Amino acid sequence: MAEIAGSILILVGAFFHFSAGLGMLRMPDVFTRMQAGTKASTLGNALILVGIAVYHPGWTLKLIILIYFVFMTNPVSSHALARAAMAIRLPMARKSAGDDATAPDGAARPMKGGA
Repeated sequence: MAEIAGSILILVGAFFHFSAGLGMLRMPDVFTRMQAGTKASTLGNALILVGIAVYHPGWTLKLIILIYFVFMTNPVSSHALARAAMAIRLPMARKSAGDDATAPDGAARPMKGGA
């Protein structure tokens, strides 16, 4: 029974990785691509690692540490990439709702934190 549960978790995680790749191909600009890739791959990685933990219960502590690492680093790296994209003024897609980081006159607002 544990093998079936582990296999299902790994398969669902692989589906989320597939949807992340599909989102990277289908989204119109760098910001939406980044969001699609980060959210789906974070969940996909976690599900795959939980599935491996079901297969190998002795590895559970190490896999929990890896899941924690993924949960901490994926959003931080995505945020850093988004700030860099904003700093070099990469354009957003026309269909995007708006850009809260620029002033109404189109000038870039200074970023807090020295960037």
